[in-house]
Amino acid sequence: VPEKTVMGLFNLQGVAFMGLYLLGIVMSLLTALLFKYLLKSTEHSWLMMELPSYKMPDWANVWHTIKEKTGAFIWEAGKVIMMISIVLWALASYGPAEDMQQAETLAAQQAAEQNLDEQAAADLLAAYKIEASYAGHLGKFLEPAIEPLGFDWKIGIALITSFAAREVFVATMATIYSIGSAEDEVTIRDRLADAVRPGTGEKVYTPATALSLLIFYVFALQCMSTLAVVKRETGSWKWPLLQFLFMGLMAYLGSLITYQLMS
Repeated sequence: VPEKTVMGLFNLQGVAFMGLYLLGIVMSLLTALLFKYLLKSTEHSWLMMELPSYKMPDWANVWHTIKEKTGAFIWEAGKVIMMISIVLWALASYGPAEDMQQAETLAAQQAAEQNLDEQAAADLLAAYKIEASYAGHLGKFLEPAIEPLGFDWKIGIALITSFAAREVFVATMATIYSIGSAEDEVTIRDRLADAVRPGTGEKVYTPATALSLLIFYVFALQCMSTLAVVKRETGSWKWPLLQFLFMGLMAYLGSLITYQLMS
């Protein structure tokens, strides 16, 4: 989203950010209305909240509650989070032996040809290795499905790894584009702006792609912690999986419509 002023007062990036929040709120209300009629219930439920009298808290009770809730989260949701984290780490760190070896060879050759320093060579190696990893192969496998959204295999990898947390998307893209620090926003922005599609030479990251990606993350349930908590609260994988699939479908359709209309 370009950094410019609209209507002489509002920053366009701020307007876009606010729009995403409003879109999420509106769609959550519409979804709740939809499921009100789809999920029939024989019992009526009412929200009742009794507000206690205001007084100084009992610090022993506060500590006991904190310990109980924290322990429940760590031992119940934490097990699921740890399991998914290990899977994501393995996908991004390992790959077919031949491909990983070839990645190291190519990175070493390119580093020698360009006389890169130690840090730049390490960044380049990380980029080649994540492409050769199982996550890289999975990203390329997903590319035909996400191409109508304006995404390429590199974004596909970031979508997979960002299931741990949405913030991981930026770090993954920084690794793929051989950028040493994910905090170097200017460098990341420049690299993404210069990225082109092989064969066509078209820009990968256009305003249509950017908005499509934003819309995708408005709807997609890209948060393993949320799934873990839902699983703990419901005691079953049924509702977490239904949530993931339903919100994933909403994200795909919303992103598809956005990209096709803007491109």
